[in-house]
Amino acid sequence: MTVNIQPGRAGPATPPGSPVQSARDTPPGETCDAELIRRSATEPEQFAMLFRRHSGALHRYVARRLGAGQAEDIVAEVFLTAFRQRDRYQHSQPDARPWLYGIATNLIGRHRRAEVRLYRALARTGADPVSEPFTDRVEDRVTAAGTARPLAAALARLPAAHRDTLLLVAWGDLTYEQTATSLGVPVGTVRSRISRARARLRKALADQDISHYPQGEAP
Repeated sequence: MTVNIQPGRAGPATPPGSPVQSARDTPPGETCDAELIRRSATEPEQFAMLFRRHSGALHRYVARRLGAGQAEDIVAEVFLTAFRQRDRYQHSQPDARPWLYGIATNLIGRHRRAEVRLYRALARTGADPVSEPFTDRVEDRVTAAGTARPLAAALARLPAAHRDTLLLVAWGDLTYEQTATSLGVPVGTVRSRISRARARLRKALADQDISHYPQGEAP
């Protein structure tokens, strides 16, 4: 299990008054998400490009939270909902990921018990069948089998709003500003929730570290 608990993960700076940019800017020569959505009003097939562009990462994110068994259905529902609501999209936002991940968060919210059961199972067994896609970013993630169980237990105990916020940044790879857009809250709320969530995760890791020392020898 891997969760970014490093301070200051706010993403790239955005000039005042500018639309929030993606951490993954649209490559030169490719049409931005907002334009694809705008075109889809009269050319519905344009929306398929949005699916091809984002469905893979979104599937990994949902699988990470609910397990692979539910991910395919949830992702399909995300894009079906997005297609039906595309007339509401704010075209000043060139990157559709905050919008898509916001829809996914609402759908995941219907499966809170399943999510918590997944984390509790990991806390008991240490077996995490969906962690592989996240193990290549060890430089800014908490990894190693020894931390998986306490982290999973801590995630299961987090308030749902704090868990949503933390994981949109850590696993969805959104900036704080994009996360605020996804959840429809001020960016200050995002910062507060992540600070509190990280504190609880750090405590879980600290308790785990101390438990590795013989009694009376912890540093």
